[in-house]
Amino acid sequence: MAPELVTAAAAVKATDLAKTAALPSRAYVTFLAGNGDYVKGVVGLAKGLRKVETAYSLVVAVLPDVPVKHRRMLEEQGCIVREIEPVYPPENQTKFAMAYYVINYSKLRIWEFVEYSKMIYLDGDIQVLENIDHLFDLEDGYFYAVMDCFCEKTWSHTPQYQIGYCQQCPEKVTWWPAEMGPPPPLYFNAGMFVFEPSLATYQSLLHTLKITPPTSFAEQDFLNMFFKDVYKPIPNVYNLVLAMLWRHPENVELDQVKVVHYCAAGSKPWRYTGEEENMQREDIKMLVNKWWDIYNDHSLDLKLSPTQTNGGRLELQPFVAAAVSEVAAPEVMYVAAPSAA
Repeated sequence: MAPELVTAAAAVKATDLAKTAALPSRAYVTFLAGNGDYVKGVVGLAKGLRKVETAYSLVVAVLPDVPVKHRRMLEEQGCIVREIEPVYPPENQTKFAMAYYVINYSKLRIWEFVEYSKMIYLDGDIQVLENIDHLFDLEDGYFYAVMDCFCEKTWSHTPQYQIGYCQQCPEKVTWWPAEMGPPPPLYFNAGMFVFEPSLATYQSLLHTLKITPPTSFAEQDFLNMFFKDVYKPIPNVYNLVLAMLWRHPENVELDQVKVVHYCAAGSKPWRYTGEEENMQREDIKMLVNKWWDIYNDHSLDLKLSPTQTNGGRLELQPFVAAAVSEVAAPEVMYVAAPSAA
């Protein structure tokens, strides 16, 4: 190769590495508990983020009961596995909408991840179909998430459901202030949100939790209460709750959806049978197939050899590795941080 070409290639390599090193301290984060099949959802999420060429890592906050073999599966997909201790709500007689919701309070631990200036939380039953890295550039100081829908039976205990009111279509059934007081504040779905880790916020969350009786939707209700004054809605395309397809189809542009949340009963792709209500819809089957296409795509598996640096911290973020590998020196390798177990 001519000397001038070698020099040019070296300059490109140095520029790309410098850009990578200068990436802001941002990351995606999800949560995993137990030894069940939800690990498949997180693996699918990791591969989906890789497919859309995100510039940022996926951190997986795991409870101590997540087995070593599942942690290794995640590390092999480039995830950064961080063990956290459980967080429990005050004891009371609340009946949660789903019994397993009680473990979701442990998600509050992600506010401790202060090595990151901003994070995007995604539930393990979510798939990312288009790059959403631009959400990291939203104005600091606010909590961003998609508004929820009140129309499913799991909301039957609420006054919203009982009068047919939903913030997704407030003009159809208006709130009745004379009988029920002021309308409720905007309420978000906590399966996806943009936030800023902070030890001060974490301590405030824990203190508030100790004096706040748990309610049916567990940590989602709690986060809505805690962040109500700084919450800013973002469009439904960033967290398509599947019930929107039959409850509010007028609010859904399916070809524009960037993030799909498989939270409707029977919709988890790795458990899908099509037997539950609404699960034989063509749009549902299409979205389930999209998830499987990503999960089964072995070209999306992380293929780079692992190297540990600085006690497990990454020199370069694993999802950036594929983009940088063509210009990086051959000896440079990338790996997720080791398990805390």
